[in-house]
Amino acid sequence: MKILCADALADELLQPLRDAGHEVFVEPDLDADSLPTRLEGDTVEVLVVRSTKVTEAALAASGSLGLVVRAGAGTDNVDKVAASARGIYVSNVPGQNAVAVAELAMALLLAIDRHIATGMADLRSGTWNKGVYSKAEGILGKELAIIGLGEIGFALAERARAFGMTISALRKPGRSDASLSRIRSAGIRLVDSMDELLANADVVSLHVPKAPETVGMVDAEFLSKMKDGAVLLNTARGEVVEEAALVAAMDARGIRAGLDVWPGEPSAKSGEWSSPLSTHPNVVGSHHIGASTAQAQAAVAAGTVGVIDAYLAGRVENCVNLVNEPMGAVVLTVRHLDRVGVLAKVFATLREAGANVQQMENQLFVGSVAAVASINLDHEPDATVLERIAGDDDILAVSVSHKAA
Repeated sequence: MKILCADALADELLQPLRDAGHEVFVEPDLDADSLPTRLEGDTVEVLVVRSTKVTEAALAASGSLGLVVRAGAGTDNVDKVAASARGIYVSNVPGQNAVAVAELAMALLLAIDRHIATGMADLRSGTWNKGVYSKAEGILGKELAIIGLGEIGFALAERARAFGMTISALRKPGRSDASLSRIRSAGIRLVDSMDELLANADVVSLHVPKAPETVGMVDAEFLSKMKDGAVLLNTARGEVVEEAALVAAMDARGIRAGLDVWPGEPSAKSGEWSSPLSTHPNVVGSHHIGASTAQAQAAVAAGTVGVIDAYLAGRVENCVNLVNEPMGAVVLTVRHLDRVGVLAKVFATLREAGANVQQMENQLFVGSVAAVASINLDHEPDATVLERIAGDDDILAVSVSHKAA
């Protein structure tokens, strides 16, 4: 199998794939513009990316690509709609960089409170200004509101508690008992509304993915509910924050911000760039480096290899573009002998009848004599179709059940 890494990954961690006989190419200079040309006419079956954008053009250029692995958690740099339309799996490696991002969030918070960035700038310019930089509040006893209780949110809560902060988050319906138990163990207080969460917080930290419901969620209304002088931390995605609204809140109400991600940040790794946020005196920032520690990258690389290993073994792990809920109006259950071509004949009959297979699972019984296929269909076939399927000598039983309304 041919595997292409369009971003840098630790070469020694990829060696097991090479040892297993796979071709592995690491080409970190590829970008959104050059990737389609690289894939065109090649037989790459697995593509690994970190920050490189995978566009519809890149996906359309390859006739062999079956899996795109985002070496990290967020997958907004991959066109998942185009991948889904072409039957290409998109998987991620969640949680492996959680500690690194949480560490940076704490670093940004401490840098804001202790005026590290401006103080260092004065030192480098030859200015001693102890009187100004002695005026820090401290974070002991401050309330941290975490928006997005994933692995990064929990990692941040653990570190913030060690600094003596209190932690709050939004109560959400449908959380499992295991999730609620973890929240309690982490000492996180749940509140019933976003208004309450923001009103009591001294620090608000964002840990949500880029999605239609999160783009622009930190707008003028959101910011108006925060305390004057409160701190906003964003190590998630720049598009979550409305730039003009944050600038206005910093100017009018002394809101402070620690930002690792930026609206409209460059896709290139270097170059000239500025924004109203990056030049604002109330902002302490970094260059979208939340996951960029050696420890995190080694963990992400190992997780990436694990996803590829599973794919090579016929399993797809951490897939983000498969339908998770049961599909179809009815379930056709076919108990059959485990012989070559049995299901192919069933599918051919269903196709002739215009019944669309939306999901299916085939399970083998001990002894490898018989199996059972559960086939989700868009509508119930008529009786003659079921009779044709059941009439095959290799079919043991056929039944239809309707999905509960």
